[in-house]
Amino acid sequence: MVLASHPDAASPVLAHFSLKGKNAIVTGGSKGIGLEVARGLLEAGASVAITYASTPLDQVEALIDGLAVSAGPRATVKAYHCVAEDRDSVFTAVNSAAENFGGRLDIVVVNAGYGEDCPAEDYPEDKFRKIFDVNVSGAFWTAQRAAQIMKGTPDFHSGSIIFTCSISATLVNIPQHQSAYNASKAAVLQLSRSLAVEWVDFARVNCISPGVIATKMINKLPLEWREHWLSRLPGGRFCEPAELKGAYVFLASDASSYMTGGNMVIDGGFTLP
Repeated sequence: MVLASHPDAASPVLAHFSLKGKNAIVTGGSKGIGLEVARGLLEAGASVAITYASTPLDQVEALIDGLAVSAGPRATVKAYHCVAEDRDSVFTAVNSAAENFGGRLDIVVVNAGYGEDCPAEDYPEDKFRKIFDVNVSGAFWTAQRAAQIMKGTPDFHSGSIIFTCSISATLVNIPQHQSAYNASKAAVLQLSRSLAVEWVDFARVNCISPGVIATKMINKLPLEWREHWLSRLPGGRFCEPAELKGAYVFLASDASSYMTGGNMVIDGGFTLP
């Protein structure tokens, strides 16, 4: 097994971050972190497909129009409906994206997922199973199909698979009750490390573990939770979703050509004290 070398390590450093000519898919790309990741990849020159599940079609179409502004003159942006816990739906979406890009995928951001607050002793079986179906099984199906396409592409240099993980993979965040979510994200972290070794010949596999991100969802959470998180956050504020896109571009690009099996923690120091 040999990790692919940088195609031109002596080139000027900013060229290492270029994604021109690359094709990418971002699951869960219609809102929050996924939307900003898609924007960042487009801004770096990639053509990008996003998947969505519950976002209304008219909103998705408006998002695509907005993202098109971020695309370079030769880049494109597409959207595909995908139910993350349904293997057939995942395979169909990834296949459709690859076909639209001429059969080639270079970058896969496995971002679709969800969490909920529920005391462990009261967790219903169906909800516990669903969180693993979405966060773990869905993540694996996405990576698996993408890897099959990468491995089967003639003269393929090296792909990049990036999992959106969480600081909850390595700590127990309080005061919320989210044992199933924490366990699912820990599984994603170990999955990515395992795949990094198994797929080293044709793809780099890494994780990004965000801390508390200021998505629209966070304003729906109890105020006492947000106050507690801020009280233990050395950075003193929550992260804007757009602040993460540079890290994803780094992992997607040749700038990270020798990085695989890594977990980038971006949390404003939350996990340090």
